[in-house]
This record gives sequence, C-alpha cells and structure tokens, in this order.
Amino acid sequence: MLDDSGMISFLRVILSIRVREEVLNNVFTGIIEGIGKVKQVALSGQDMRLSILSSFDLSDTKPGDSISVNGVCLTITDIHDRTFLADVSGETLSRSALGRLKIGDDVNLERALRPMDRLGGHIVTGHVDGVGEILNKEQVQRSWRIRIRISKDLIRYVIEKGSIAVDGISLTINHCQNTFFEVNVIPETGRKTTLLRKKEGDPVNIETDVIGKYIERLINQERISEKGPAPPVIDREMLRQYGFGD
Repeated sequence: MLDDSGMISFLRVILSIRVREEVLNNVFTGIIEGIGKVKQVALSGQDMRLSILSSFDLSDTKPGDSISVNGVCLTITDIHDRTFLADVSGETLSRSALGRLKIGDDVNLERALRPMDRLGGHIVTGHVDGVGEILNKEQVQRSWRIRIRISKDLIRYVIEKGSIAVDGISLTINHCQNTFFEVNVIPETGRKTTLLRKKEGDPVNIETDVIGKYIERLINQERISEKGPAPPVIDREMLRQYGFGD
C-alpha cells in the first residue's frame, strides 16, 4: 500500500511535469520578501483599491507587475518610490481576507518569481482558495505551533508533510485532521512575516498546494459519466488503482 512518503513522491513527479508551464505565468514561492504597511483603503462599489508602503526597494518594479499581498496575487497599477497601488476585485474580496484590511495594517509581500530565481518554497499561484481561522498558537521551544481551521472542501488537499500557503507564507503541514491542520513557524519566519502577530480567531488566507488540484482534475476527467463528474476523492486506495503503490 502507498504510504505518506510514497504519496509525496508521486506529487513531486507531477510537480516536475507542471513546473515549466507554471513558471511561464505569474507565480510565487511563498518566501516572503518583506512586510508592507497599508496606507490607504478605497472602496468603489464591490471593488477595493489598496495603497501599500513596502519595506524593501521597488526600483526594479513597474506598473503591470504582479505582487502577492498576504498571499493574494495583485497587479500593481501605479508605483512611486516604495509605495504602490493595486486594485482588488469583488471576487477576490469574497474569497480572501483582504476586505478586512484597514489603514496601518501590516501585510506580507512577495513579487512574482522570475525565470532565473530559485524556487525556495513551493509553487504558489496567488489564487487564494479560502479563508482559515487561527485556532491556537503554542510556543514550542524557540518555534511556534499554529493550528488553523479550514473548510472541509479544502482539507482534502491537505496532507502531512505537504505544503500550504498561509497569508502567502510557504509552510509545511505537520499534522492535519478533518477540520484543521498544524504548522510550525520557526523564528526566522516569525521575524520576516506577520504570522506570529496574528491572534486566536484571526482570519488568514489559505492556498492549498496546486499539485493536488492538478491530480484531482486529471483523474476526474476519466471519471466523467452521463450523470456528470463523480465527487473527487484522492486517497491511497484510489492512487493504488492507478498504479501508484502495491
């Protein structure tokens, strides 16, 4: 039977197939470049415009470039020194926690991956799947263990030792159950991001690993029947049926 390590190896194979295609588009690594501060929030109908002051140099950044703000891929519409503007659509607001931002809030920032950059974390698209809730924070020696609740339709993409993006931060899943998962935040990540500033009950943007979504789509294409697609189920038994395992 395929164990957890076998499943992860299988996912890595799929990743190697899709990396070239993904890198041609705007993607991120989940390694935060720095923290920004929200300077202005302007609402226009169902949309929003953000003005953010970056903590790092943006001299090689221009309008039209993509930037991840708390894990959400946004397009820079204007820039002056280290301050940039970005529009947020109503659709993005409905799927993320950006609509709760207010002036003075700190946000995680990462510019899109360039072709020659190292992929230090994992492939993050910036297309947030939903909003999670911090259930618990516990210090374990120098690090922090954080438990986050997510919806059941997202938990199926979560596996132990797999990757997940929380507010744009690439993290490894240490433990997961039916309604939550746990990650470990080392001191360096805590210093360079906003995650440890969050409190119990605070919302966080969640993007599950894109590899699992590709697998689900590829397999479900073969399961289409006259009644429509079958409910997606990715487990050891299903992978064994497709030849991955004993």
